[in-house]
Amino acid sequence: MNSRFQVARPLEAKKRKAPPAARGGALSEDVRNAIRPGQSVALLQALHILTADARLNQDSRRKLKQVYHLYQFIEKLLLELPPRTDAVGSQAALTVADHGAGKSYLGFILYDLFFKALGSGHIYGIETRAELVEKSQQLAQALGFDRMTFLNLSVAESTTSEALPRQIDVVTALHACDTATDDAIAFGLAKRARAFALVPCCQAEVARHLGGSRALMLARTPLAELWRHPLHARELGSQLTNVLRCLYLEAMGYQVTVTELVGWEHSMKNELILARFTGQKKRAAAERLRAVLKEFGLEALLDTRFTLPPDNSGDNQK
Repeated sequence: MNSRFQVARPLEAKKRKAPPAARGGALSEDVRNAIRPGQSVALLQALHILTADARLNQDSRRKLKQVYHLYQFIEKLLLELPPRTDAVGSQAALTVADHGAGKSYLGFILYDLFFKALGSGHIYGIETRAELVEKSQQLAQALGFDRMTFLNLSVAESTTSEALPRQIDVVTALHACDTATDDAIAFGLAKRARAFALVPCCQAEVARHLGGSRALMLARTPLAELWRHPLHARELGSQLTNVLRCLYLEAMGYQVTVTELVGWEHSMKNELILARFTGQKKRAAAERLRAVLKEFGLEALLDTRFTLPPDNSGDNQK
């Protein structure tokens, strides 16, 4: 057993308390229209999406809309997955790993609306902040969500931890900041994930690389004007990062779709990357990936973020 992972400690029986229910028992028409049928009001209150008297404020309404939209996409991915067998030949239960889970809004709602009725399957919430892991485990126990596990792990640790199964069906990452989305992709590739649902946030790594080679690139190509100013470098770096991630996933055997999560009035971090494993590693995508990296002076990322397999890259030599 990997000694570095920490699973939240079980609650003592006497401390277990169910989240508060809506006072008076009746929900307003506004709230009934906003939440999905079958959704646990107690869960939404415990997550502070609903207030103690079962009302929505503007911020929680926006948050709920984002999570519901992402849930719809993930539900579709899960329903489309063909059955697979485990090591002993039995049908394997579905597994989801939520990276950078935070307070686990997504994981809890996914369990409540999909896994609870399914009667099988498991959701793993992976988070580096121990206090959030502890609180999430306590809430799962209070609600009887016994097929949820919360792990205080980094992505690198989660890839090799014995607390996680050898294969994960769907990897999610909602608003994973900077390189956390890349880490979630690396985890999913190591776990032979059959699908990804990723909503990146605050990508800065490529912008740092662009800024570091600005003078050299300005002398080489007029395209460097696109990132001569730091603000433009940040915006271009964010766009370029997601383009590279999509090419990388295609090169690794995934069919990729990019869409909006919700309207821009709800969130500026609005890009949703969906990837389904087909097993067809696209050589053209690998070639385009290398070409784009070369064009922007980012070849060093071939040895870190975008390491290509030998069968579609030739090699990763500069």
